[in-house]
Amino acid sequence: MRNFFFFFLLGFQLSFAQTPERFISHRVKKGETLIQITERYNVSLDQILEFNPSVEKTGIKRRITLRVPIYSQSNNFKNLPRIKHNKVLDIHTVKPKETKWRLAYEYKMTIKELDSLNPQIIEGLEIGQEIRVRNFEYRKVLPEKDPIHNYYKVLKTEGYYRIEKKLGVDRKTLDSLNPILSKTGLQVGMILRIPDSLSGKLKIENDLLVERVNLLDSTIQKNQLKLGILLPFKVKEIIFDSLEDTKKTLAGRNLHTLSLDFYTGVLFALEKASKRNIEIELKTYDTDNDKYQIKKIIDSEVLKDLDLLVGPLIPTNFDFISNEPSLKNIPKIAPLSSRSVKFRKNVFQSVTSENDCRNKMYGYLETKLDSTQNIIIVADHLNHRIEKELQDRFPWAIKIRPEKTDYIIPELVDSLLIDSIPNKVILETQSFPLIASAISQFNAQNTRDRDVQLFTTYRSNAYDNDNLSRKVLGGLHFTYSAGSKPLDRPIEDPFIKDYVNRFGKPPNKEAVRGYDITLDAVLRIAVSKNLKNSLDLGETQYESSRFLYRENSNESFINQGKYILQHDGYEIIEIKE
Repeated sequence: MRNFFFFFLLGFQLSFAQTPERFISHRVKKGETLIQITERYNVSLDQILEFNPSVEKTGIKRRITLRVPIYSQSNNFKNLPRIKHNKVLDIHTVKPKETKWRLAYEYKMTIKELDSLNPQIIEGLEIGQEIRVRNFEYRKVLPEKDPIHNYYKVLKTEGYYRIEKKLGVDRKTLDSLNPILSKTGLQVGMILRIPDSLSGKLKIENDLLVERVNLLDSTIQKNQLKLGILLPFKVKEIIFDSLEDTKKTLAGRNLHTLSLDFYTGVLFALEKASKRNIEIELKTYDTDNDKYQIKKIIDSEVLKDLDLLVGPLIPTNFDFISNEPSLKNIPKIAPLSSRSVKFRKNVFQSVTSENDCRNKMYGYLETKLDSTQNIIIVADHLNHRIEKELQDRFPWAIKIRPEKTDYIIPELVDSLLIDSIPNKVILETQSFPLIASAISQFNAQNTRDRDVQLFTTYRSNAYDNDNLSRKVLGGLHFTYSAGSKPLDRPIEDPFIKDYVNRFGKPPNKEAVRGYDITLDAVLRIAVSKNLKNSLDLGETQYESSRFLYRENSNESFINQGKYILQHDGYEIIEIKE
């Protein structure tokens, strides 16, 4: 018994390659546990589970028969040190926000072991549950918020080489951060500490690194679908007889060019999907940004048998379509505008909302800011509510109110910044003059003696102004939350190179958005047969956007996928928190 618990306390799984000498059939008695069975036959938990795979999912029940492997004496644990303590299990009461992987890490267990000891938590934890864990004396407490590390669970067949390929972290680094590896080597189910900067393309879910869903590699269940695209091309306004007038019309940013760019992304996505043998019948219509024209399209009944409708772009026109009774059963994606659309049945708002971005940043700021820092809140008169919410979270923060002309007095900024401690500035405005003034003032103060960092809980389109210097934003390490990120890649990048070969120029953000939205929606339907069923697939990510649709009111859906982004020099990097 003690030999078994030595390994149990170390928190790794034993899985010997030797073949059992024989098997014993064991009929489970009332109240009997897996631990008691492993003690009785002197085998490990993994050895039981290896030959009884259903137990991992259902736990053990009275009267079921287990196949217990019996090994030669040389394969048992007689040569291992014995523990000095009799009490090896304890009771843990589940607290809010606790996850199974965190408990497994803290008590030096694997998730499989935790589930085996507590079959009632296989489907998940509940606050207040009392579960069996290792003795507290052996507990390895995990920090509530670890700003410089992530955590990763070792999967089957993974060794150092595969982990390095996946995460970019080499063996030396792994061993230094996880000293137990020198004794045990890599074991399936182990939770490893990983440097924050080395987490590959994985996402963080419940503080644990997990792989993203890749729908391009998923099994296709529906390989034929009909897609409708409604865009305000406004072709009637283009004078095709005059080449010069046509060039002028298409030279600036307007509904013509925005629609054309978005549409190139749609076409590019459909070419990508076709390589997975998905056949798509595309129906494209010019809304002319006119409800009368949209009504004509509806009345023609050309949209009634679609599997998916993308557009219109303008929220009021989209609401007009979504209110049409004959189209209520067709999934409709609002693709581009951050302005809210009306949530009706089968409406999918693909742009992450302002509230979602703010809440993401509130959580992030609470992990990064504390009373040892000089926190300054700058908010205009339209953002006093946000200012109050920030003040409630950081009561020691100083407030700066801009002048009526959206200007900050330099002398005031200089007097409030401190040399000896970090200065953290939170800017809340959608006014470009105030944004420009604040960035200029705080950048001027960001010196070797004064460390200034800039945040906002919501980055509006005002920050897209070409007059804002990336170098300056990089110097301030400007940090924010967003539903999409810039496609900052060299021209040699395969995606950009293929797009240039197809359309003659690099993709802009509207083209990339058209690609991401269309490819995601098409693949979701192809894999799950319809868009609603695809919600179970979880979060997906493409070139610039993330999609994590959650059901809203009235059988509508909203995308909650988002990033924490930070300017660093001339680059914009993702912060994986």
